[in-house]
Amino acid sequence: MKKILIIEDDRRIAQNISRGLQEEGYTTEVVYEGLNGRQMALQTDVDLLILDINLPGLSGFEVCRSVRAEKPQLPIILLTALGEIEDKVEGLSLGADDYLVKPFDFRELVARVATCFRRVARTVDRPITEEILQVANLTVNVTAKDVRRDNVPIDLTAREFALLEYLMRNRGRVLSKIDLAETVWNLNFDPGTNVVEVYVNYLRKKIDRDFEPKLIHTRPGMGYVLKED
Repeated sequence: MKKILIIEDDRRIAQNISRGLQEEGYTTEVVYEGLNGRQMALQTDVDLLILDINLPGLSGFEVCRSVRAEKPQLPIILLTALGEIEDKVEGLSLGADDYLVKPFDFRELVARVATCFRRVARTVDRPITEEILQVANLTVNVTAKDVRRDNVPIDLTAREFALLEYLMRNRGRVLSKIDLAETVWNLNFDPGTNVVEVYVNYLRKKIDRDFEPKLIHTRPGMGYVLKED
């Protein structure tokens, strides 16, 4: 039976989620603040984490960062009243697998929990074979999450890696901001946000600035393309 840890400071919401998930066949544990929640997530055997962002003691963002560093395979669903796109991007960039904004329909939460578990099952059942993408002197080991340029290791965040992987898989193809936002961040594109430009610039600084040839190119009015000129 899958065990789900709920870290939520609103006791009514936490208990409602807990009871509902138990009725769906899961076992649950509830913690009402960040520090104890992080400790339980790291030191006990749990299969999925449902995490509020506005927590006393330690924010949900910090809990997410710590848990992802220690347990890279543990599914994390952020559950929060913060609906701004920047908050969604922040949570996903820290390694959360999904993001649900309050108020929510409990059926949607159950569906997202099931999706996370299916994703984990596919990963576990899949034979371990290394997949390596390469363009010029840039190599991306998708399996090991290792990036190198001229054999120099490059440290990327989870969201930077996802963006680079998508660009690599679509090498030579111009990708629009809408395509990148919806695919890499699973977000409906907001023309008022510059999140795509910000992360493309992050990547350029890490994989292009000190190396040749330049690989990430801007196509004004169209998007971005990764290719060797």
